[in-house]
Amino acid sequence: MGDRLGVTALLSDWLFTSAFGVYMLAALLCSAEYALTRHAASPPAYAVRLGRSGVALTVLGGLLHLGSLALRGVATGRVPWGNMYEYLSAVGLIAVGVWLYLVFRHDMRRMSVFVLLPIALLLFLAGNRLYTEAAPLVPPLRSYWIVIHVAAAIMASGVFLLSGVVSALHLVSTGEFSRKGKSGRRLPPAEDLDKIAYRTGTVGFLTLTFAIVTGAVWAEQAWGRFWGWDPKETVAFASWVCYAAYLHARATAGWRGRRSAWLNVIGLVVVLFNLFFVNLVAVGLHSYAGVK
Repeated sequence: MGDRLGVTALLSDWLFTSAFGVYMLAALLCSAEYALTRHAASPPAYAVRLGRSGVALTVLGGLLHLGSLALRGVATGRVPWGNMYEYLSAVGLIAVGVWLYLVFRHDMRRMSVFVLLPIALLLFLAGNRLYTEAAPLVPPLRSYWIVIHVAAAIMASGVFLLSGVVSALHLVSTGEFSRKGKSGRRLPPAEDLDKIAYRTGTVGFLTLTFAIVTGAVWAEQAWGRFWGWDPKETVAFASWVCYAAYLHARATAGWRGRRSAWLNVIGLVVVLFNLFFVNLVAVGLHSYAGVK
């Protein structure tokens, strides 16, 4: 039985590495499409084929990625997000899934390279710097709340990653980093990017709110208090405030567009700070990253 589970864990690792490689190849094809169509009045047919091939590879990578997480769960006999390696892998899969939905629902294919590269970087860090051997959960995490609370946190992080990238592209498309918006050519209209960032940000905010509430309930059961300003709790609350400010600003006419996009990008920075610095450096009751 142990040998079989060891093979399952190894296969999970192979699928993870394969998914990363497929994502990188997809990013290469999507970047080629973007480069070939950036200054063209009408996209060449071969460039469009490159982009569509990149999307097809992204779907393949997502399936491999899903298989990796599923086999990790089988090998460990638990949910596959019990340490930072698994957590970041799950965040990346959520981001890929939501992105594919946006590609097929809103024709966002030309932006794929700008999304796939951050996801690939996230997976690179997870697989090379934060990798942890398959093992049972540490005792403090052996609760049904890990299925509810952590799953919600993963969902929120994945959606926020996309929302922040889309807001950054909105700033590019409006010429925030270049004259006359030249670097934003061939990107979707700024208004469309603003709407997509707002809608995904709303989903992320609601999910984060649920994660904070369920985390407080779990904390009361585990530590006898709902809230204690642990570093993880503090930064999670700070990210909640950032996204609440973003949604409020986006709903206010005078703050739509560039100003609200900057707030969304700041929110993403806080989320990434929470993912890496708080989980890996700060010491608190939530120090279960599994990194040695």
